[in-house]
Amino acid sequence: MFAQLFNDKSLKPKEKTEQLAAMLLSKELSTDALLEFADKAKDPIKATCVEAIEFATLKDPGILPAEQLAVIIGYLDAKAPRIKWESAKVVANTIHLHPRQIDTAVLKLLANTDDGGTVVRWSAAFALAQILKMKTSINAELAEAAQAISGREEKNSIKKIYQEALKKIR
Repeated sequence: MFAQLFNDKSLKPKEKTEQLAAMLLSKELSTDALLEFADKAKDPIKATCVEAIEFATLKDPGILPAEQLAVIIGYLDAKAPRIKWESAKVVANTIHLHPRQIDTAVLKLLANTDDGGTVVRWSAAFALAQILKMKTSINAELAEAAQAISGREEKNSIKKIYQEALKKIR
């Protein structure tokens, strides 16, 4: 099924993502099956799979069990920027349902705040802001880190994410 979808040249990449997301939301496809396929796929296909999970978890965060969130958190270390940024968005959408994974996610997201890619840094900021808003036991340290990152970040769009999150927790 996956090979057929990804080999279909009549579909644009966005259409493939949307089809996968729709299949996840309708329970026609499980996140487990999609991630099992993605693990063996090349980076562009893996990124599309993670993006489909991101689209689906935006509408229904509960479709991603803790075990699969752990896999996504592992993808934050990927070499491919798109895998990193799509994974960060999945974390942002779902971490509130899996608070035991916050520490691991935060460590990997903080590492991505120094990435050379603007979108990777933006996505890491977005996910860290969502975690800050949860007001967990690590908030004091995370708020301090967010303040420091905001101070050194050159892009105003990324600074703004941190500053808005910090305002909401004060």
